Amino acid sequence: MDSAGQDINLNSPNKGLLSDSMTDVPVDTALAAQTPAVEGLTEAEEEELRAELAKVEEEIVTLRQVLAAKERHCAELKRKLGLSALEGLKQNLSKSWHDVQVSNAYMKTSEKLGEWNEKVTQSDLYKKTQETLSQAGQKTSAALSTMGSAISRKLGDMRWDAIAAALWDTCFGPLSRAVEFCDLQVV
Repeated sequence: MDSAGQDINLNSPNKGLLSDSMTDVPVDTALAAQTPAVEGLTEAEEEELRAELAKVEEEIVTLRQVLAAKERHCAELKRKLGLSALEGLKQNLSKSWHDVQVSNAYMKTSEKLGEWNEKVTQSDLYKKTQETLSQAGQKTSAALSTMGSAISRKLGDMRWDAIAAALWDTCFGPLSRAVEFCDLQVV
């Protein structure tokens, strides 16, 4: 319960027990003056209680104004320091995660998971599965490496074939056409 919802009168039998839903309900003193007093209260006691009620309501208004001013000042300081709501959220999450990690439930769960992990990794089935998967991975890696080398070699061969053909056409193409032309003339 927040302090705004607590009864601050230390002599009250209800100190600290006011419900949060009643803290924001203003009392209309004009209406209260028209309602009949509780039986057993003298007029002087009733007047004293009404005066105390007015004083407490005035204090609540003052405290709300002070709180609003403090919140504005806090926001201004955060803005000047470059702190954002995201930074605050990050800090809250970090603290909450730390609180979870040091909690009894987390520590017991972590310990139990560690025990289970130890049992599983020491089992014969786990060791056989790990060995089989390791061998499969090695064979797959070797096959992919071989396939990659073959593809690379073939692409290289194709590239050199294309370069050689282009060079042949560039260097010897005009010569071969001239020879063909001369052969046709001679016939």
